[in-house]
Amino acid sequence: MTLAKHVSDEELQRLYEVIAGISDPTQLRALMEDICTIREINELAQRLTVAFMLDAGESYATIQEKTGASATTIARVSKCLNYGTGGYRSVMGSYS
Repeated sequence: MTLAKHVSDEELQRLYEVIAGISDPTQLRALMEDICTIREINELAQRLTVAFMLDAGESYATIQEKTGASATTIARVSKCLNYGTGGYRSVMGSYS
């Protein structure tokens, strides 16, 4: 799947492989800070937190209050968690 017309499947694959190959959290943090804005990193972290909270049965209202995530973001994460490609669930078991 190509996310943008100017980014090739090969470029996306390289990104995924580079990230998957990093086992050192410090190295991953450095890469993330170089390739993402602080806002993007915060949004990714927020979405992952929302996924964990949804999985734990927290209500949308509680999640909004604790994370500041919008109802739209929570709904999007919920949809991915329940009907997506399984990405959230594949990593959540390791950190429950």
